[in-house]
Amino acid sequence: MGFFSLTQNLAVDLGTANTLIVHNDEVQIDEPSVIAVDTHTGALVASGEKAAKYIGKTPDGIRTIRPLKDGVIADFTATELLLKDFIQRIKTSSSLFSPSLRMVICIPSGSTNVEIKAVRDSAEHAGGRDVAMIFEPMAAALGAGLDVEAPEGNMIIDIGGGTSEIACISLGGIVCSESINVAGDVFTNDIMNYILKQHNIRVGERTAERIKRNIGAALTELEDEPEDMKITGPSVFTALPQTVVLNYSEIAYALEASLSKLDEAVMQVLTKMPPELYSDVVENGIYLAGGGALIKGLDKRLSDKTGIPFHIAEDPLRAIVRGTNIALKNMDKFQFLLRD
Repeated sequence: MGFFSLTQNLAVDLGTANTLIVHNDEVQIDEPSVIAVDTHTGALVASGEKAAKYIGKTPDGIRTIRPLKDGVIADFTATELLLKDFIQRIKTSSSLFSPSLRMVICIPSGSTNVEIKAVRDSAEHAGGRDVAMIFEPMAAALGAGLDVEAPEGNMIIDIGGGTSEIACISLGGIVCSESINVAGDVFTNDIMNYILKQHNIRVGERTAERIKRNIGAALTELEDEPEDMKITGPSVFTALPQTVVLNYSEIAYALEASLSKLDEAVMQVLTKMPPELYSDVVENGIYLAGGGALIKGLDKRLSDKTGIPFHIAEDPLRAIVRGTNIALKNMDKFQFLLRD
């Protein structure tokens, strides 16, 4: 930026699993929401991708922290360290002065006033001077290309790492919504538990994440079947290495209980929706965003359950931060942004 540019704009998706930051319309940070700290001094050792490599492998004197749980801040100090380090990595200015940071951060729609204040305080301590917040479903809808201010109903489902946000949006407001703690982290745990119970093999979080990405499915029968996946882990009985080949149908079975809770939450929002907006949603379809949207067959499963077409947003993993960036550019226009 120029010599006299003393204000820099950042759009932040502060997620349970990953944090994304857009600056100058480019995603400059897209890394796990994890830090590694020195247990003796509390000093930051690593953040993001580097810190994630420590998970399950930390030597004495270092521990890893995931600062957010279920979409909200669980560790204020760790969140501040994470944000500060990510922001410092962004080449925000060639000016001789430290830029003033103007930020929009997305938060779960069910956030309490205390949780909202925690996010604001973390952002301000990390250098934010003008901080606004946007609810995740609204950001997801903007990122999916929906006209959130139109006098019609649009429905969005954002399946993140800690929460799934389901909302009907009209005239710049959330008409009805549900926020449930069934999302990516729960799916990962479901896979770990399934492999432990069915195959007597212990696998770690990172392996379960790979399984979820490669063969995670919402249906036991898919038209486009992913290849089976071979994994190796210690037997719970002998501690000797044991190998098993997993297929997507098994993973769909492992996820069934959690996906049923998502089905129920979707139906609850549809039940609460005013009839006029309901007819709009049936016509326009329902949009899926977030990493959970990539679970194979989820759109078909939900469409079969509801009788309503489902669409996966373009680049669903980045739809929320993309929408947050749109809100950042329209801070003076969008009345639904939360500001002091």
